[in-house]
Amino acid sequence: MAANTNPTLRKRRLGAELRRLRLASGLKSTEVAKFLMVSQPKISHLENGNRAISPRDVRDLCALYGVTDQQVIDVLMQMARESGQQGWWRAYGDIPQSVYIALETDATCLHTFEPMVLPGLLQTPAYAHAVIEETIPRITAEQAAKRLKVRLRRQHRIYDPARPLRLWVVLDESVLHRVVGGPVVMREQLEHLKALSTEPHITVQVLPYGVGAHPGMSGQFSILQFADSPDAGVVYLERFTSDLYLEKRSDMQHFSMLYDHLQAQALSPDSTRDLITDTTKTYIEAASRP
Repeated sequence: MAANTNPTLRKRRLGAELRRLRLASGLKSTEVAKFLMVSQPKISHLENGNRAISPRDVRDLCALYGVTDQQVIDVLMQMARESGQQGWWRAYGDIPQSVYIALETDATCLHTFEPMVLPGLLQTPAYAHAVIEETIPRITAEQAAKRLKVRLRRQHRIYDPARPLRLWVVLDESVLHRVVGGPVVMREQLEHLKALSTEPHITVQVLPYGVGAHPGMSGQFSILQFADSPDAGVVYLERFTSDLYLEKRSDMQHFSMLYDHLQAQALSPDSTRDLITDTTKTYIEAASRP
């Protein structure tokens, strides 16, 4: 689907593959720059995924690097075509977390730990609206509305029957008890969360208060993995003023180990649904009070 094309990630992967082919050929970036009649910094930008490259240049580079497998050449040229397209999020202008949205759009598997609020992919419109308005000081109504549209558009990813995102969520128990938008909004949100947790590609676990100190106390993190590079991935750390993206294998191993510990300490999916049901009752009671 065109909506799922991710030009940002395509450029990064194409650049990494072209760099690998160049190194295998024994050529220096200065030699390649001379061949293409461009500056050496441009070659670095191409290989780092910071600039797009035309399919014709990809074909010429493959010839220069001695690549003879036509299937490999065709795949790389297709990646070049896709990297020149615009992701769906560009229609909303300059939006925060656009890099993360690009990664999320292309991911096949997402493991996330949330200690404060529900992840955006699982939020109801009312809950998402409250989170946006109550956590961003001085946000205008227009800015809030745009962020809400983007957040709800992101949720198409978990409903795509052609390539459903494998989503695994571990929540701190405090997320269930933090009243966002009022008891009515929370009741609706928890009912929605419970329903989604029964989907075969979505797993939700709650880390109960009784666990005490745990590996997730340093904050939110997500691990994204992709179909064409199952052994690699990206760790995403969301922060208020800036976000971090970690791609080293050692970082992936470290955070994967943390996530394994959180999963082991959390309630089972069935016990989590029981806790969600019990907590929902408190909001039903609160909403019924005069």
